[in-house]
Amino acid sequence: MKSSSRALHPDKKDHKKNIPNSGRGSIAPASPLHLNLGYRLPVLAFCIFIFWQSSFPSLNSQPLFPHDDKLMHLGAYALLAFLAARNLKQEKPFFSQTKLRVLTILFAALYGLSDEFHQAFVPSRVASGWDFAADVLGSILGACFYLDFFPRKK
Repeated sequence: MKSSSRALHPDKKDHKKNIPNSGRGSIAPASPLHLNLGYRLPVLAFCIFIFWQSSFPSLNSQPLFPHDDKLMHLGAYALLAFLAARNLKQEKPFFSQTKLRVLTILFAALYGLSDEFHQAFVPSRVASGWDFAADVLGSILGACFYLDFFPRKK
């Protein structure tokens, strides 16, 4: 007697349904909606926030302590790198930790460089190498924090 459910090889697709056979231990990709809303949107929203915030002239207020703006740059780009690492790890689950780390740091640092360039054209704003250095350091810290303290699900 033939069974009504036919066995599929783990690497084969069910051509009637055109979906991969999800055997035990396989990593199923997240749905596009889940990726868009849960992982891509926070990165995009924070990039837009950084751009929007740096589009206005700076406030002429007294700093809380010397170079407090560097700490704000560090924190902002640490958060951007954290969100980018979270997104990239979900999008590319088979990338090595080193590759994820390098790509995340490059993305956040280059975004910081583009933000400094953008600020050069905003009245009363200045493009600063020290701000960019804080952006890079924040990118490194955010990427390393996420990738070291939020391990892959096994």
